[in-house]
Amino acid sequence: MAGGKMRKEKAKIARAPSNHYQGGIPFHKSKGQHILKNPLLVDSIVEKAGIQPTDVILEIGPGTGNLTKKLLEAGKMVFAVEIDPRMVQELERRFQATPFSSRLKVIQGDVLKTELPYFDICVANIPYQISSPLVFKLLLNHQRRFRCAVIMFQREFAMRLVAQPGDNLYCRLSVNTQLYARVSHLLKVGRKNFRPPPKVDSSVVRIELRKPGPKVEMKEWDGLTRICFTRKNRTLGSIFKQKNVISVLEKNYKTLQALKSSQILSSDSDLIPWNSEVEHTMAMETDVEMDDVSDDEMEEDRYAEEAPSAFKDKVLNVLKEGNYEDKRSSKLSIEEFLHLLSLFNKGGIHFT
Repeated sequence: MAGGKMRKEKAKIARAPSNHYQGGIPFHKSKGQHILKNPLLVDSIVEKAGIQPTDVILEIGPGTGNLTKKLLEAGKMVFAVEIDPRMVQELERRFQATPFSSRLKVIQGDVLKTELPYFDICVANIPYQISSPLVFKLLLNHQRRFRCAVIMFQREFAMRLVAQPGDNLYCRLSVNTQLYARVSHLLKVGRKNFRPPPKVDSSVVRIELRKPGPKVEMKEWDGLTRICFTRKNRTLGSIFKQKNVISVLEKNYKTLQALKSSQILSSDSDLIPWNSEVEHTMAMETDVEMDDVSDDEMEEDRYAEEAPSAFKDKVLNVLKEGNYEDKRSSKLSIEEFLHLLSLFNKGGIHFT
């Protein structure tokens, strides 16, 4: 009995590493290395990408090349961006003596710091920790340069990307992404389809750039949505009465007026951002949204924070003019946010 038990334990030890290796290469969960092992899912992703024989494809995080092979079969050329030198060597070895070798260009480096080549379609199974910055690198740095991106994300992140007004997951990430692109959910992918399996399920999302792109100043938009989504379930009237909000907007307003009167308005570099301690970026995956706090529960705090001033009345009059005073960010559409921003700007109120 003891001998049988020892053999079973040895067998378990011998089998354990197989879930974390492919081609003799160990995967690191800490680096987000989860290789898609289900060939049917690989085929489905390639099919849903709608790749044409003339397409140049950008693949991010190719790993050992399971998806890369299918992309090479479908398109004209593949640029594969991979940060791990071990995976780079494996990719080059795998395709070196094949008809695909001349159509595969492997770029070793961090995709967030790499200047991306021209491409028609992006297909990627990425480390989840770079999801938000990667989305906005694609949206803001490559507008009108690619047809679509089909990317595997952590499921909750994917659901935030596609969330609509009124959904629980609707947030700044939702509106910032959907301002620049149409986003659709393609398929859910269970964690068991990966080697090694991650702790959560995934989803594949299709991102298509809006053409033409939105005619809006990015920092203005970002400043507005940053304020609106601090507490997305409170009314805009209560949010814009806050002392810190009024203070920032009033300083921007006075700076603009001074510059205009001096006729030296050539740069907005002197304007005060909404939060000077936080880098201005559209890629805000972890918004601070106090969804569970109602207006009634915050009543005392709200009045303590209000700023009594003529400028506050100016701000609130803009909200009243557009009938936004009693509306909540969690239920506003992209079009409504754009309209609200235009009303503020028309009144000389800016967010950068």
